[in-house]
Amino acid sequence: MTKPNINVTPLIDVLLVLLIIFMVITPLKPSAFQAKIPQEPKPGAEPNPHTLVVSVSKDSSLSLNKESGIGTVESPERVVSILKETFAQRVTNRAFSEALTGENGLSEEERIEKTVFIKAPRGLDYGSVAKVIDAVKQSGARPISLQIDDLTEN
Repeated sequence: MTKPNINVTPLIDVLLVLLIIFMVITPLKPSAFQAKIPQEPKPGAEPNPHTLVVSVSKDSSLSLNKESGIGTVESPERVVSILKETFAQRVTNRAFSEALTGENGLSEEERIEKTVFIKAPRGLDYGSVAKVIDAVKQSGARPISLQIDDLTEN
């Protein structure tokens, strides 16, 4: 009695055909990563008056621009309400984003400047920063950016 053998030739043929198909349809790996890198501020340049920075201190208290004591990481309701009021005033005053002023396809509501920067110390845990990001999102801010200070080259 002879031992049964499995013919693997058709299986290998199918695998080679699949390999060729995946190699053809797989997009090429991007050769560069495009990112917008902020430039050094010019000496004597005035900051944009529409800039909103939510700062988190080491004791988890929150401040908006220069106004401090407006909540904590655990209870950011006051920051959310202040940001909502600010955005409502900007809609009323038609304070459009400089980057979106030429976009005619967007509604006036979509062209309002709603960028918020979040600034936190390096030692703060990720969960606290995530809570602040969620709170700022609730106010209707977009885009939300993280502000990085003290960059050093290693």
